[in-house]
Amino acid sequence: MLEVPAILLTCVGIFGFINHRYLKLPLTVGLVLIALATALGVILIDVLLPDVGMRTGLKLWLEGIDFNRTLMHGILSFLLFAGALHVNLQDLMDSKLHISTLASLGVAISTIINGCGFYFLTGLFGFEVDFLICLVFGVIVSPTDPVAVLAMLKTIKVPPRLEATIAGESLFNDGVAVVLYSLLGTIAFGALSGGHGSDSVGVNEIVGFFVKEAAGGALLGLISGYLAFLLLRRMNDYIIEVIITLALVTGAYSLALYLHVSGPIAMVIAGVFIGNTGRRLAMSEKTRTHVTQFWHLIDEILNAALFVLIGFEVIVLSFEGNIVPLSIAVIIISLFARWSAVSFPMMSLAPVAEKDKGDIVILTWAGLRGGISVALALALPDIPEKDVILTATYAVVIFTILIQGITIESLIKRVRANESE
Repeated sequence: MLEVPAILLTCVGIFGFINHRYLKLPLTVGLVLIALATALGVILIDVLLPDVGMRTGLKLWLEGIDFNRTLMHGILSFLLFAGALHVNLQDLMDSKLHISTLASLGVAISTIINGCGFYFLTGLFGFEVDFLICLVFGVIVSPTDPVAVLAMLKTIKVPPRLEATIAGESLFNDGVAVVLYSLLGTIAFGALSGGHGSDSVGVNEIVGFFVKEAAGGALLGLISGYLAFLLLRRMNDYIIEVIITLALVTGAYSLALYLHVSGPIAMVIAGVFIGNTGRRLAMSEKTRTHVTQFWHLIDEILNAALFVLIGFEVIVLSFEGNIVPLSIAVIIISLFARWSAVSFPMMSLAPVAEKDKGDIVILTWAGLRGGISVALALALPDIPEKDVILTATYAVVIFTILIQGITIESLIKRVRANESE
C-alpha cells in the first residue's frame, strides 16, 4: 500500500523541483510535461535496448494501480470537495443559467459531435467501431476536468463572473458526464441490464436513471453537508472540525457509491455549502484558516500526484497502425465540439443572461480535459476498440493540458485587450 504513493510523491518532489528551478511552468503543466518526457524516454530506451525491459516493468506497475478506481472511487472526492470549498456561492448563482446550460446541454452537444466525428474518422482510418461505442467515446472526452480547470484558474486572472462560469461548469459537468457515460455504457454494453443491451433500456428507465443519479447526488450532498454544518456550529476545536470535513467527504462519497447516486455531484454540493454557509456561520476565524489551509494542501498534493500519473499513462497506449494519425485528427474534432458546446448554449441565453464578447472564445479554450476522461476510458470493458479509444482520449487530454493550459493566459489577455479598444 505504501509503494505506489511513495513512488508518485518522490516523482512529484523531483519533477516539481525541476519545474520550479528550470521550466517555471504552471505546476500541473510542468508535472505532466516532465512525466510524459520521462515515459517517452523509457519507451525510447526500450526500443534501443529491448532486453532491459524498462517499459514492460513500468507498464505492469501502472496496470496494477487501477487508475479508474483510484480516481473515480478515491481521490476525486477530495479534489471535488476542495475545489467546491473555494467557490463563491453568490458568483455561482449569478452565473447559474450559463453553468446549468453548459453542464447539461453543452455536454450533450459535445457528446454527439465528438461521437459522430469519431465514427467518421474511425471509418476513414480503417477501424470498425459501432456507433454507440463512438457515442461512449464522445462523452468520455466531453467533460472539462475540474482538477485541471481549477488548477489553471489559480494561475491566471479572470473576471469573477467568467471565473465562476468556468469553475462551476467544470465542477458540475463531470458529474453529468459520468451519469451519461453510465447510461450509454448500459445501452452499448448491457453492463447494467443483465447483458441484454439497448433493447432493455426504455425512455422511462433513462429518465429514472438520470433523476436517481443526478438529483439523488445533489440531495445527498445537501443533507450530508447540512449535518456536518450542525456539528461544526456546536463546537470550536479546529482539529475536530477538520476531521469532520474529512468524514463528510469520505462518508458521503462512500454512501453515494452504495446508493448508486452521483458522488461527484454530492461532493460539489457539500463543498459549496460548507465553503459558504459553513465557513461563515459555523467556524471561528482560527478554524476557517486551518480548514482552508488543510484542504488547500490536500488539493495541491493529490493534484500533483494525479498529473504525474497522467503523464506516465502514455506507457500503456497503443501506437500500432493508424491509431496515431487518427488521434491527431480527433483533437481537431474535439476542439470543434467544445466550441459548439459553448457557443450554442451561450448564444441561446444571450437575451436573458449577460455575456461579454470574448466569453465564447475563452470558455472554449479553457475547456481542459484531464484525469476523469482517462479514467473513463480505462474503465471500458475489454473490447477490441479499447486501445483506439484510450489513445485518442489521451491525445485530447495531453493537448488540452499542455497546449491550451500554457496558452490560455495569453489568450485571455489578448481577448480582453481587444474588448477594451
